[in-house]
Amino acid sequence: MPSRYKGAHFPGATMFAVALLALLLVAACGKPDRKIEETAPAESPVAADETPEAPTAQKRIEFTNYIETGDLAALKKRGIIRFTTFSSPLGEQLPRSAIVTQRHIELATALAKKLKLEAVWVDAESPSHAIALVEDGSADIIADNLTVTEEREKLLNFTQPLMHIEQKLVTGTRGPDIDDLQKLRDVKLLVLEGTTHVDTAKRLIKENPDANITLQEVPYNDDLDALMDLVNEKPDQASILDSNEAEGMREYRDDMRIGASVSEKENIAWGLRKDSKRLLTTINNYLTRNLVTERTDRITDWKEIKKSGLIRFLTYNGPTTYFLWKGVLMGFDYDLAKAFADKHKLQLQVIVVPYDESLIDWLKAGRGDFAGASTTITDVRKEQGITFTSSYMETPEQVISNNKRPPIEKVQDLSGRTLTLRPFSSFLPTAEAIRESGIDVEIKTAPPGMSISQIFNMIADGLLDATIADTGQVKIEASLQPNLVAGTVLGDPKPQGWMVVTKNWHLLQNLNKFIEEFRQTKQYQRKYAAYFEPDKRFTQRIRARVIPGQDLSPFDELVKDSSLNYDFDWRLVVAQMWQESNFNPKAVSPVGAQGLMQLMPATAEEMGFPPPVFEPDRNIQAGVKYLNWVRDRFDPTLPTVNKLWFTLASYNAGYGHLLDAQRLAEQLGLDPNVWFDNVEVAMLKLAEPQYFKKARYGYVRGSEPVQYVRKISNLYKAYVDVATGDVSVRPPAQAGNRPRKTCKRFGCP
Repeated sequence: MPSRYKGAHFPGATMFAVALLALLLVAACGKPDRKIEETAPAESPVAADETPEAPTAQKRIEFTNYIETGDLAALKKRGIIRFTTFSSPLGEQLPRSAIVTQRHIELATALAKKLKLEAVWVDAESPSHAIALVEDGSADIIADNLTVTEEREKLLNFTQPLMHIEQKLVTGTRGPDIDDLQKLRDVKLLVLEGTTHVDTAKRLIKENPDANITLQEVPYNDDLDALMDLVNEKPDQASILDSNEAEGMREYRDDMRIGASVSEKENIAWGLRKDSKRLLTTINNYLTRNLVTERTDRITDWKEIKKSGLIRFLTYNGPTTYFLWKGVLMGFDYDLAKAFADKHKLQLQVIVVPYDESLIDWLKAGRGDFAGASTTITDVRKEQGITFTSSYMETPEQVISNNKRPPIEKVQDLSGRTLTLRPFSSFLPTAEAIRESGIDVEIKTAPPGMSISQIFNMIADGLLDATIADTGQVKIEASLQPNLVAGTVLGDPKPQGWMVVTKNWHLLQNLNKFIEEFRQTKQYQRKYAAYFEPDKRFTQRIRARVIPGQDLSPFDELVKDSSLNYDFDWRLVVAQMWQESNFNPKAVSPVGAQGLMQLMPATAEEMGFPPPVFEPDRNIQAGVKYLNWVRDRFDPTLPTVNKLWFTLASYNAGYGHLLDAQRLAEQLGLDPNVWFDNVEVAMLKLAEPQYFKKARYGYVRGSEPVQYVRKISNLYKAYVDVATGDVSVRPPAQAGNRPRKTCKRFGCP
């Protein structure tokens, strides 16, 4: 995981902790002394080729961190409340079953709003550092996954518990026996320094002097996957994690075992200074009113949902439903479900159903209140005991094939061709109807584990002929993979909707009313375009003008200045800028990224440039600074050229997805330190359920970062040949075929 900048920031939106995940855009941080701009909440972003409306008037305030040891009255006098956190701001894991609102960061933000105070976040390197910041008056509240201990209670006041946990032994699949403490022998415990787990490990060693238990403190890093990778390297190693962390990891990792508890039940709570008694009482009262607890599996109707303040949504982690992109939770179904929850002032709990299990079965078992994942409304599904809402989208079916084969421009062109479809696919009846009409088309059923993304990839590689998919998905895939071509549309659009159990008629009425009203808004139209229409900037196939002796862009001098500060080849940044925005400083992507370097607003603020960031100079400075921030996340021993490609892929898709791709590459026998023909292969596979269900950051449309890096690298090479300037990195003449070198994230030789 990325290390934290030291300083203060105003929160955007990000995900937080393994079992206490809050939805935010990427949390913002920067230098301690800087200006903060506040703007009114923006409407949904306009298309990339449109000119955005003029930004609203901005209110500027200055923030310089200070020492304050007073109580609530002192905070109100300053107008600021400072929260500190030791978790990473960029790239938390994909929330699969935890409540994604009303936890840590959103609870803290809402508290600040209630108190009419400005929320500022101060970064800490570890739990012990966070405690020191609060003690010396550099922060006011630790709002993080902080365990209450007797020693810490001597230093801080703690709020009422947010949850209860135990410390657990964890190890790899070939690790030692950790199920019984009496049998724990010849074990090295790898434990994160600065945590309560160190004290627990020392206690185990003291209580078992003859068991040959040793301790190695690992530098604090909240990338628990890297810790588990390190544990897995040797069969005599284990670690200690909080139970919520361990259970969260086990949702997607099958190479770890959870063993015996090594502590009593412990509380997770927020920490405050000892003398902040009024603030403590205020927070406890607030948490009592607002803390949402998990519900057991049961079928509930609208009245009970409203009373609880929580609604549960069952879905799949996938390309149009629910996924993590650039640190932001996204998905058409997710966005609509969140809008529905917000309208009714409900907390949204997203529960990700395993890809090989049925949404309907989980819904009927009471594990959620409503369900959907671009689900086509069919009589077969209705007969299983569920009811569909009104349709929130209609989409036709379309053929997609390899562009090296004859095009399939009309249904008759399917004669002599082969359609490969997933088992039980809703497209199978369409294919069978075509064959029954007299067209000689062969229908093959893919193996049960094969996903539609894998079928697309195999068609692009020439291994399969063609398939059928929803039109939106066909258009997106054809725009991202040059070897794919969209073919004929088949039949009328089919409706898609959410599902509820049949007796939940009141919930159904409210969902229907929301869908019918929301479909009439511009916000709905923009969301639809964002997920189902190709991004005009990204799919631009026209090469940038490359003329020797002339400027590469209208912004060359600005790019040179910023690139020099961070030791980047300015020509690379120009190539990236073309790919991001086609040199349009007013560009806004469908998901809200702004300007030449297409920065998410919260990421720009993270870099110390509060949005909006349409001014070319500020946008370029923020973009290059972020590019450098991403590059610094990688091990310094990583070969320079590959670090560059990894940086670009992370800039596009998010650092977390790159970590997943590196880990998967190693599992596949590929080089995790080489992008071309290695990690890019793994990135493509992360669009397939058999791989992304075991990835910390879940599904990623892998073809997008793969094409992004390839297009920028090709344009960069062209720029290098025609433009002069200092070159810090020169692209290789040929990708791939580099010597293999594996370097773990917790230290390299």
